[in-house]
Amino acid sequence: MPRSTNMVATKKRRRRVLEQTRGYFGKKSKLFRYAKDALWRAGQFAYRHRKRRKTDFRQLWIVRINAACRELGLPYNRLINGLKIAGIELNRKSLSELAIHDDTVFRTLVEKAKQAVQRVSA
Repeated sequence: MPRSTNMVATKKRRRRVLEQTRGYFGKKSKLFRYAKDALWRAGQFAYRHRKRRKTDFRQLWIVRINAACRELGLPYNRLINGLKIAGIELNRKSLSELAIHDDTVFRTLVEKAKQAVQRVSA
């Protein structure tokens, strides 16, 4: 009795992998054996960097806030401490957007943070 291999499913699986690796360089887009490995590796990077993206954005927001508040004479750590003491609960994304787009509101927040820090230290 001849051996059954289900070539239809095999071809479909290989075509799907090669379609997903279209645009990759060299063998990785042409040959199934290498495309399969490249696709697996790309999936690992995608998974890892979906987690990493959150960290990257938080770092970006902190850098923007720090740059904006230092121009107004207050370092980032004192700003965050002052806002916490003053009871102002804004996340870093919102603070970053305010620092970029709405300078007057950000200035008032920095002033309130300065006053709160001075009250506690005095």
